[in-house]
Amino acid sequence: PEENGHQNKRLKRDADEEDAEDQSKKSPKRKIVLLMAYSGKGYHGMQRNLGSSQFKTIEDDLVSALVQSGCIPENHGEDMKKMSFQRCARTDKGVSAAGQIVSLKVRLIDDILEKINNHLPSHIRILGLKRVTGGFNSKNKCDARTYSYMLPTFAFAHKDRDVQEEVYRLDKETLEKVNRLLACYKGTHNFHNFTSQKGPRDPSAKRYIMEMYCGEPFVRENVEFAVIKVKGQSFMMHQIRKMIGLVIAIVKGYAAESILERSWGEEKVDVPKAPGLGLVLERVHFEKYNRRFGNDGLHEPLEWTEEEEKIAVFKEQFIYPTIINTEKEEKSMANWLNTLSIHDFNSSAVELQANNKNSK
Repeated sequence: PEENGHQNKRLKRDADEEDAEDQSKKSPKRKIVLLMAYSGKGYHGMQRNLGSSQFKTIEDDLVSALVQSGCIPENHGEDMKKMSFQRCARTDKGVSAAGQIVSLKVRLIDDILEKINNHLPSHIRILGLKRVTGGFNSKNKCDARTYSYMLPTFAFAHKDRDVQEEVYRLDKETLEKVNRLLACYKGTHNFHNFTSQKGPRDPSAKRYIMEMYCGEPFVRENVEFAVIKVKGQSFMMHQIRKMIGLVIAIVKGYAAESILERSWGEEKVDVPKAPGLGLVLERVHFEKYNRRFGNDGLHEPLEWTEEEEKIAVFKEQFIYPTIINTEKEEKSMANWLNTLSIHDFNSSAVELQANNKNSK
């Protein structure tokens, strides 16, 4: 019996050790948000497309790092609903982010950020983490999103001027005109002409823009650039690129200013879409959530003041150089500007169809 007693104790000790291991595997899952920054070049956007592995997305790399670091079990990587995963904004192909937010349930392991980042490429970084309420959903709880669009200022040169791209500098009057036009977007408008697959009577085509302006130009590697900022409640696919594309077409003299008012009406208007390269998701806003839960003693407000410096460093290291170098090598803006003359900014779609029939 004595021997048996010892054996029982030993078995119990082994079982306890196994339990502890199991416990660490099952360490409680918590709802968190991650602050992400990434350079989107070479990716087909943020959102994962399960089943189409040839189109690599940011989330493919993120999920793989979460599994490898031990934050989530492998089957959660295959079925993202299991970890209640939600991204705040579904950035398009080639678009970068300095302040993307994703919400998910993870095991809160030690040195969690360092471990996740160890399994990510250097152009994708997790810069911050905060605990949030159990029902938090980064997409639904977001009140507004701020994007920036960095472009070479020669995009605003009038079409009748012969412009040397490296020599061009934006004058004060042109910048004022750009800002006057961008300010027209403020408020609620029907943006059905600024996206595809939405009809003029679709209520979801109405969007609210809080601010939109172009900052002072600056020179990088001999080329002058400027950054347009836009803050809105939410945006549809390609909406920002088309908003900027139309302003460029007006400033260059291809389209009349009256096209802005027309584009919010019911008729179909030909709105050009500026390249995706310069677009960056700057930050996402959770004002209502912060008011309700930010100071309840259990949760922190979703503000990232402490991470601002890391965000700025990441942009300088990975986002701006990618935009500048790609622009110089691939000339995405210069090539796109050459296509503006093909657009018909004067006729409505109805008139175009009638003209086509007549010419036939």
